[in-house]
Amino acid sequence: MTKRLFSGLAVLCSAILCGLTVAAPSPALAAQEQAFRIGIAPHTSARVIIEQYQPVRRAVEAALGRPVEIITAPDFTAFARRAVDQDYDIAVTTGHQAQLLRKDAGYLPLLTYRSDFRAVLVAAAKGPYQTEASLAGTTVLGLSPSSLVTLWGQHWLADRKLPNVQIRYVSAADSVAQLILAGDASAGFMSLANRAKLAPEVQAQLSTIAESQPMAGRVYMLNGRHAALADPLRKALFAFGETAEGRSYFDANQLGGYRPVTGEELEAMEPLADEVRGVLKAGK
Repeated sequence: MTKRLFSGLAVLCSAILCGLTVAAPSPALAAQEQAFRIGIAPHTSARVIIEQYQPVRRAVEAALGRPVEIITAPDFTAFARRAVDQDYDIAVTTGHQAQLLRKDAGYLPLLTYRSDFRAVLVAAAKGPYQTEASLAGTTVLGLSPSSLVTLWGQHWLADRKLPNVQIRYVSAADSVAQLILAGDASAGFMSLANRAKLAPEVQAQLSTIAESQPMAGRVYMLNGRHAALADPLRKALFAFGETAEGRSYFDANQLGGYRPVTGEELEAMEPLADEVRGVLKAGK
């Protein structure tokens, strides 16, 4: 009797285990169900980024036939670290970090925007800081030690040998503007595109002390594990750019459309990419 009972339990347990094995999703199915992650460098608040990139999310989701999510990071340094750690399927970031990801982390360039990317140094229009000399002995704001506008700005300050200038890092361009207008800093660095996205009444209260030459702006970098998707995604994004939704997206954000990105223009960013390496190694 006992022998027959154990034998029956063994058969039942075997059947249950077989059923669980059959029911378990395959790795391929699990991969299909996992969201494709597009990481956007934190050039403004997370709320604005997620809202701004919804048209892109929908276009990529339609091309891949799987869920896509837009994510960001607390600051540019955290973004670079996460991208190097392969956290993103696509990383959208400025040229110096794009070069870092291409050279150090196996990402592949897809495309960039047509509009020039420029950095600006802004101050309160009615404040006492209207010239480069007036910044001596003051606090100037940047976005993070590894953001392109901040690196450009730090070089701009160093070239002018202004004494006793302190750099303070904050989270987003709108925070830079708010702190300047509140009198908490003399000036701050941001991209020209982000200045244009500020509320009109805020823009009207800012003046420009300096503006950079065009630099490699936001570049779409594909994680190398998805190399087979490079051509389909590139075609899908260019096709999205020709739609009414795509044109509206470009117009609303003053991006001018998509264009190919060359290895030469990314290679030109290598000196600044190397500065980001230094920031990451220092654990800042």
